[in-house]
Formats: sequence, structure tokens, C-alpha cells
Amino acid sequence: MTLRLPSADGGFRTYVPRSEPAAFLRDTAASAPVGTASSGSVVGSTNGSTNGSTAGPPLASRTVFSAAHVVADPYADVSPDGPAAVDWDTTLAFRRHLWSHGLGVAEAMDTAQRGMGLDWAGAAELIRRSAAEAEAVGGRIACGVGTDQLAPGPHDLGTVRAAYEEQLALVEETGSQAILMASRALAAAAKTPDDFSDVYAHLLRQAAEPVVLHWLGPMFDPALEGYWGSADLDAATDTFLQVISDHPDKVDGIKISLLDARREVELRRRLPDGVRCYTGDDFNYPELIAGDERGFSHALLGIFDPLGPLAAQAVRLLDTGDVAGFRDLLDPTVELSRHLFQAPTRFYKTGVVLLAWLAGHQDHFAMVGGLQSARSLPHLARAYELADGLGLFPDPVMAEARMASLLRVYGVDQ
Repeated sequence: MTLRLPSADGGFRTYVPRSEPAAFLRDTAASAPVGTASSGSVVGSTNGSTNGSTAGPPLASRTVFSAAHVVADPYADVSPDGPAAVDWDTTLAFRRHLWSHGLGVAEAMDTAQRGMGLDWAGAAELIRRSAAEAEAVGGRIACGVGTDQLAPGPHDLGTVRAAYEEQLALVEETGSQAILMASRALAAAAKTPDDFSDVYAHLLRQAAEPVVLHWLGPMFDPALEGYWGSADLDAATDTFLQVISDHPDKVDGIKISLLDARREVELRRRLPDGVRCYTGDDFNYPELIAGDERGFSHALLGIFDPLGPLAAQAVRLLDTGDVAGFRDLLDPTVELSRHLFQAPTRFYKTGVVLLAWLAGHQDHFAMVGGLQSARSLPHLARAYELADGLGLFPDPVMAEARMASLLRVYGVDQ
């Protein structure tokens, strides 16, 4: 069969879908059980997993987290600006899928639509449920700590700090590692670099275990412009590094999401010994994870939500010292990632959820907050084409049928 796909120029093109998944999916399917979520959706090697690495040996040379999306309940009678309605069974099944391939889960991050459909009450419930699931299956988890329980509007630094403390306490109570996320409220309240330093120093002193510090650039959230007290990234980097240098025993690592490979390499070379760099660069991740003679980045990436099995297979090649094989497997995925994360970057979640639906991890293409409408049909069609070309779909025929159904909803006859 062929599909008639819309192009960005207003025309159409004919695409011939592949008939079977890529070899890496066939290999992992042979070594791990196939599960079915309660909704009936195929979820790969998920249910039935009793540990975090049933699809192969644990990842050794790099620590790799996938930031994971949430699955909406499409039958809930909710409004776009109301509390999110989450399909908890399918959301947790997707986390088991990631753990089954040896990946860690970065929970309640921006990939989970934190601040874009998922409020703090929903995020807190997600953290509790995912942490319990991680404990049950032996999966690694780290959870986002922010200030999004605060109402819109100005807040003083003490209020922002207290909001961080509340969320940090909840994450630590679940036994999860904490990721101190960039805060819109802090960006608005802080007037100087010292304001940022003082808040983070207070939180790091309070943290029971080493945390991950997250620097999310304004391309992901425009409200974070000028984070660390300056729009000059060199000055902001100096402040960021000083915070780490003052508390190296409380910082496991940093997650950098600035989409600037050169800057990330320079920053990671300045980190104190023992502090890891987790790349959040969804444009340049293969080269940053592979590294160079002076070091490498670990990973905490939203793109590893749709790339989970492939990413795990690539890192296992890296574990054996096969850098060329790692790059051969992961480099071709960059075109898809750059497409999903193209400006406005914050809407990349729409493409991520589309691919989860097409891959059979959920039964519908609906998102909390109605965000499934945030990308155009040509954008979604290209995402399907690139993912299918990579062989990411366990059942390409089902993915083709689902994409055809979406196209028909938009009036594109096949």
C-alpha cells in the first residue's frame, strides 16, 4: 500500500511504508516478552517485566534517562484549561517499556507536559505512581522538582524557595532522585545572579541525596529567558558553575538543554570531578554521548521517549567500545529529532505522542490540554515518514493504518 501525505508546500507526495520493523526491534522482541496494556494497546516489552533490563544487559558506559510522556484519558469530559485527565494504566505501561530496555525514566519533566497541560497536582500523582512502579520492577527513576504549584503572577524569593522545598520533599519521600528544574517563578522573581545562587544553595543544603540540576533554555520555555541572572550565556554559565562548585557533593550531575553542542562540551570540561553532564540536546546527542578524548555526556532526553529500544541498543554497542556502531545506529535518528524539536520547540511533545500512538503504546492520539492540535498535519506526516523509515514501529502495518485514519479525519483521501 501507499499513503498520500501532505507536504509543507501545500501539495501531496506518495509514500510507500515499510513492511517490517528495523532489526533492532526484531532482536529485542526475540529476547523480551510482549505485553498488552489494559486498554488493549501493544506496548512492546512492558508488562511482565520484573526488572529494568529484560531486553538486554544493563547499560554500563553511560547513564541514560528518557523523559517520558503522559497518556491522556480521551474519554474524560475535561476542558483544555482544566485539570488533566490521565490514563494511569497506559502511562505506567509506557514506563515499564522504557525500563525493560534498560533506560532510566525522568519523570514529570517537560516531556510529560509539565506546565503545558499537567498541573502540580497531576505531576505529584504521576511522581507517586511512577516511583511505586519503579520500585516494583527495579527501574531507575528521577523526578522533576519545580515551583508550578504557585499561581500565575509575581512571587517573592521566599515563596519560590518554599514551593521548591515542598516538591523536593515529595520526591524524596517516594525514594526517587530529584531533578531541580528551572522555574518560571524564580526567573520572574530573581533580580540578580546572587538571587539564583542563594535559592539553589539553600535547596542543595536541604537535599538528602545528590540531585540533578536542570538548565532548560528559552527555546523550550520562553519564560526562562535570562536564567541564572543573565541573557549572556557566558555569564549565566559562570553563575551555574559556581553553584555546582560550592556544593559538589550535592550535585550528581547537570542536564543541559540549550541545543548548543559546543557550549555543552565546554561546560562539561569545567565540571568538578564526579559531577556528570547529562545531555538534553535533542539536536546533537549522538556526538555528545559518544564524546571525545576529554570526556563525554550521559543522557536525559525527550527524544529517547520514541527512540527507547534503539537508544538502548546503541548504548550497548558503546559499552563494547564500538563507537562507530553506536554512531551508525543513532546518527540517522537526528533528522527525526530535529524535525520533532523544530521551533516552536516546546510543542515537540505532540510529535512524541503521535509516534507513541503509531507504535502501539496507546490507543489514541489525544493529549492533555488538547495539545494534539499544536502541530500541523504536514509536520505530523513528516514525523511518521521519518519514524517509519527508521523502522521504529513494531507493527508497521498498524502504524500505516493509524496514520491513514488520521489523514482521513483531516479530509485526505487515500
